[in-house]
Amino acid sequence: MDLRVLIHAPRGRDGNVVQTVLSGQGIPSLVCAGEDELIAALQQGAAAVILTEEALPQLLSDDRLLAWLKQQPPWSDFPFVVLATKREGRRADNDFHSLHSLGNLVLLERPLNPETLASAAESAVRARRRQYAAREHLEELKRTRSELEGLNGELEDRILMRTRELASANDRLMKEINERERAQQALTQVQKMEAIGRLTGGIAHDFNNLLHVVNMNLELVSLYAKEEKVKPVVERAKSAARRGARLTNQLLSFARSQSLLPKLTRVNQLILGMKDLLEISVGSGVEVELDLCEEDAAVVLDPSQLEMAILNLAVNSRDAMPEGGKLKIATGTRYLDEDPDIEPGDYVLICATDSGSGIPSNILPKVFDPFFTTKPVGTGTGLGLSQVYGFTRQSSGITRIRSAEGQGTTVEMLFPQADAEGEEATAVRQQPEVPALAGACHILVVEDDPDVRRVIVECLSLIGYKVTEAANGSEALAQLAAVKPDLLVVDYAMPDMTGAEVISEARKLVGNLPVILATGYADMAAVERLAGKPRILRKPFDIAQLGDAVSGVLEEAKDRAVA
Repeated sequence: MDLRVLIHAPRGRDGNVVQTVLSGQGIPSLVCAGEDELIAALQQGAAAVILTEEALPQLLSDDRLLAWLKQQPPWSDFPFVVLATKREGRRADNDFHSLHSLGNLVLLERPLNPETLASAAESAVRARRRQYAAREHLEELKRTRSELEGLNGELEDRILMRTRELASANDRLMKEINERERAQQALTQVQKMEAIGRLTGGIAHDFNNLLHVVNMNLELVSLYAKEEKVKPVVERAKSAARRGARLTNQLLSFARSQSLLPKLTRVNQLILGMKDLLEISVGSGVEVELDLCEEDAAVVLDPSQLEMAILNLAVNSRDAMPEGGKLKIATGTRYLDEDPDIEPGDYVLICATDSGSGIPSNILPKVFDPFFTTKPVGTGTGLGLSQVYGFTRQSSGITRIRSAEGQGTTVEMLFPQADAEGEEATAVRQQPEVPALAGACHILVVEDDPDVRRVIVECLSLIGYKVTEAANGSEALAQLAAVKPDLLVVDYAMPDMTGAEVISEARKLVGNLPVILATGYADMAAVERLAGKPRILRKPFDIAQLGDAVSGVLEEAKDRAVA
């Protein structure tokens, strides 16, 4: 493009005639129909411009051309060849000034023969080539000067480096020692958190089993008891068991031992239900205010994880207000269509605002990083906000934070809004229904905890199923051939084999056996790797939930067999 000649002749066939003459001399050219096309081509590259005098008034009135000429580098003096109409006498001063505003100008009066035009074009191209050569020479000089300056600077740096090596060696040694100590502290902190997570998960698992036994036995008591005054007592005990189950869910969430189980969740009801827990968590010195929207703010997510996220925000706000203050939890609905981080649509907003000390601007971008904390070692894990961020992302939402020193902090969680009308009403059943398949189906229950195993077997027998029990995976696999069960109900955390391993081995022996993984503690990655995606029944559950899960899985298996 740098060697082409641009032609601008708006009238008649002048442009095509000029292009034909240049083509005969082997000069590449481009006919530009208008000023916009000419200026665009100039910016891309050209050796010269041939234009007719008729095009000058419109072209010279365009500030873009004059600006382009003024912005030429020092080596450039772009040539123009103007084909002017022959006139008698000297041109007017205005016309003469307009022509010479182009700078490097060759004026040819028409009519002219092709040789003259071709000669002028060749001269302009040669002049432009010389300018390109000057450009290359200047660039070479610039490169040479830069290299020379670099060599001089490198030499000076080497001299300076040699003089500082002895002093800096000690500094580097001290820095390496400090870095090693910080790395060791970080490693110790990570190992401590991992150990705490394992311990928490194990304790929560065992406590979950105890709650499960208590809850289901309470249901059995309510079924067997004839006196009406027993039922309120049982209901109060079941309510306490449900609160304990919520605690174990939070412990398992901290231990990363709980997969997300999304379901339709009404945000306002959830926050109202945990107000007492929030007030206890932040202490008496912090006032908790709820500002809940009037809309039915419904989302599809794991409610226990949302509770954990809100509790994390509340605890962070409490730590930012050691002298007391105010924590405001607000909800609302928003339509977002200009945020690059999420898809356009309706969203539910959950906002936690405190009147604490705030976060410095240089730290604010790092607060969602795992293990990042401004607290001293031993007083904070740095996991709270990273848990919030990870949960919102996993739930197709986003987390935002605003803060300034001395002005408090605001954290916003945005989740896609769900259709609350689509929720199916589920009636609470006091008596388990007896499915049509109950009498003809055989279930193998695999559970290492004898109390949990006994209550599950009793409840399934009460519903009407034939049940065989096994205390571990090896015992269950040994009974498969003789029992030939229609369904396998298995726990995950067992001493000899995990539930996922039992499912995998059982399917190798008897084919695609329907399965329910009844657990409150499961490595879902391991489960999906070994056993696909079995039906999950989270402990503690009641008799109705157990019956629904079993009948649902058996019906699905029957439909697949018919199909």
